[in-house]
Amino acid sequence: MSDLARFPDGFLWGAATSAYQIEGSPLADGAGPNIWHRFSRRKGAIDHGDTGDAACDHYRRWAEDVRWMRELGLSAYRFSIAWARVFPEGRGALNWKGVDFYARLVDRLLESGITPAATLYHWDLPA
Repeated sequence: MSDLARFPDGFLWGAATSAYQIEGSPLADGAGPNIWHRFSRRKGAIDHGDTGDAACDHYRRWAEDVRWMRELGLSAYRFSIAWARVFPEGRGALNWKGVDFYARLVDRLLESGITPAATLYHWDLPA
């Protein structure tokens, strides 16, 4: 193998996603609308009226997605937090079902030998 194809020990091979683009189910389990949820419903704002309601259905298929990450040999996964899932009204009480979603995801990533990296802001705020 040439030196150009070598990576240092400890190099993290990973993938990255953003909540609105992958999770789907934006109002599931007590989540509130986010700014993209509202914007995508404005007439003419998005081509063909597409929304993130289904996306890749990661919110429901996250365990399968982590299995695929492990099978692909990933060692890191960067994801973003949908704050409207955690704070449905933007402030006030936590939506513990939203917190639990991310806790289960992080736990499974760690169990699978994948380093989680949470992006705290990726253009996804409560509306």
